This record gives sequence, structure tokens and C-alpha cells, in this order.
Amino acid sequence: MDSKIGIGIIGCGNISSTYLRIAPLFKNIDIILCADLNNTLSRKKAEEFGIISTDVSSLLKSEKIDIVLNLTVPKAHFDVSKSILMSGKHLYSEKPFTLSLNEAIELNQLASENGLTVAGAPDTFLGGSHQYSRVLIDNGIVGKIISGSCNIMSHGMEHWHPNPEFFYQSGGGPMLDLGPYYITNLINLIGPVKRVLGFSSTPQKERIISSQERFGEKIIVRTPTTIHSVLEFVSGAIITMIASWDIWGHGQPIMELYGTDGSIKIPDSNSFSGEIQILKKGCDFEKINDWDHPFNSLNDETDSGCIANYRSAGVSDLANSIKKKIEPRCNIQLITHVVDIMEAILNSAKSGNSTETKTTCLRPKILDPIEAQSMLIT
Repeated sequence: MDSKIGIGIIGCGNISSTYLRIAPLFKNIDIILCADLNNTLSRKKAEEFGIISTDVSSLLKSEKIDIVLNLTVPKAHFDVSKSILMSGKHLYSEKPFTLSLNEAIELNQLASENGLTVAGAPDTFLGGSHQYSRVLIDNGIVGKIISGSCNIMSHGMEHWHPNPEFFYQSGGGPMLDLGPYYITNLINLIGPVKRVLGFSSTPQKERIISSQERFGEKIIVRTPTTIHSVLEFVSGAIITMIASWDIWGHGQPIMELYGTDGSIKIPDSNSFSGEIQILKKGCDFEKINDWDHPFNSLNDETDSGCIANYRSAGVSDLANSIKKKIEPRCNIQLITHVVDIMEAILNSAKSGNSTETKTTCLRPKILDPIEAQSMLIT
């Protein structure tokens, strides 16, 4: 993993800064070029992070680039990802991979036909706490997982995001925006989903932006913002999930899984680290000491304090998989299955009937502390 693979970014919005800050921690990837339909935005990002701004066509033709990171808004993911694969580049897509299963299947076929490798966000499940949770579950510390709950609840994005409209348009909403983090981690922990049942509503038809840049502007909401669902896993586990942007506050656990011999509280799947708690039958919840895992280390200062942030781990793992000709952990089967699950939930909410998934995937290989450390510059 000593030589670096050249990376290009298409889409220089809010999330690109995170990748550009964190990617230099990884020894095998090097972000070289960036492009955006907004040339001013691309040039500004390039100047800030010391890379080169170019146009999309030139980026896709560049011989310096082997992997293209698609950071465009969700409604553009499919078209941009398709152009990346047609240019002969490997692809890493931000979540959601696509907005429909049919689009995801088309990209699967295109990648296969062209001998290209595809991976995508989220990679937060590669965080130390989530990997340790996986080890604990696999080792049977709470027995076989039979049920659980997952709660993704807040009051939306318009309070902090500089340009929040796309969150509330078709292809947005809490399921497609935040669902990938939690569904991906559930697959990591207990495997693929067999069937779902969903209910949805849009309580607020209009939102008022309160973030500073566009304070007071109105957004017309065109997507469900509260979705309740039940997920039946191939393993037999049944998980209840709430995804809502209509909640001012709650006291529910973010993720709690129940086994035949106890229960486990899982840290926030939108983070790389956090506290794991185990309850064994006849006892109370107790914190479990985490692995000494490098992706648990606090490394990123934010407005709310220092956090563990290793967003680019999935890109690094993709680069390694291309070199070794192995399956990346954030692989195309996994991210396609996540799209399938989310689409099935939303379709079930419309039809009133339970919906079976059309795809499946394997659980990703565990990322242990030694391999994680080997990915980082020491």
C-alpha cells in the first residue's frame, strides 16, 4: 500500500471539504483534481486544499486519475456515476448510490462490462466501535440477534446546512439521506434484509431556512419526512426503524439490538466511534471497553468538539482492493442492496403492503485494528 492511487473529485459542495481534509491521513490515495459545474466553486476548493481545478471532461480523461469520487447532489449521482464508468475510471459514490434500484442495477452491469470496481459511502461502519460491535455480536456475547430498534430523528437540515433545498425534494428526505448509514451498519452487524413494511407522512409542507446564509427563505417539501418501517432480515431478526425530520427531541436509543442472551447498544452509525453498552440477562447495561482501534482516535475538531473522523476509509479500501483484486468492503453489492431496501420501504409506504427486497449481499469483511492501522500514514 506504499504507492498512491490518483483520485479525482466531481462535485465541490459541502461534503467535499471533509474528504479533502481527511484523505491525506491515508497512505494509498492522493486527491489530485476536482471539478464542478460551478467553476468558481471548484477553483475555490482547489485553492483551499492545494489541488488542481479542472472541468469534468478533462478530469475524466486524465491519465493521473484511477478513481473518481462522485460527490454531486443525489439526483445527479446516477448520471455522473455512469459517465465515470463509461470513461474507464473506477467509482466511489457518496450516498445514496442511486435514487432507484433500476439505476443501481444499470451501474452494476456497466461496471461489470468494463471490468471496473465500484464502492460507495457510507464508510462509517468501518469505525472502530462498529467493527468491535460486529466482533462482539459474531462472538455471541448477547446470543443470536432476534430484534431491535433504530431511531434517526431530528428536526431537519434547514437549521444548519447552507443550501438545504435538495434534502426536501424528490430523492431527498431522511430515508435516502440518513438511512444509508444505519441500514449499512445493520447489514454489517446482522446481514442482508429479506422484507420490509413502511409507513410515511409529510407533516410540514413548507420549511423555513434558519441557517445564516439564506435565513428566512422558504422550501416547499416534496418528499416524506417521517418514515416508520419494519425490516425482516434473512437471519430472522426483525428491526423497527424510524427516520424523521419532524422531531424536536427524543429519548430513544439510536440503535439497540436484542439477542437471546442479552442486549447491545450500538453507537451512532453516522459516526466512526462511540460508546458500546452490553446488557447480559439478569444484569444492567455496562460500557464495554473498545478495541484499541485507530479509527476510534479523535482527530477532527468540529463546532461540537473533537470527533473521530476517517471519511475516506472507504476510498482507501477501494484503492487497496483494486491493487489486490479483491472485493472492497463498501462494495457495489452492499450499496445496491441498501438502495433496494430504502426503495422497498418507500414503495411499501405508498402501497400499504409489505415488500420483499430484490437483491442481497454478503456482510463486509471485518476491518481489524492491524489492517486499519496499515491504511494510515504513521
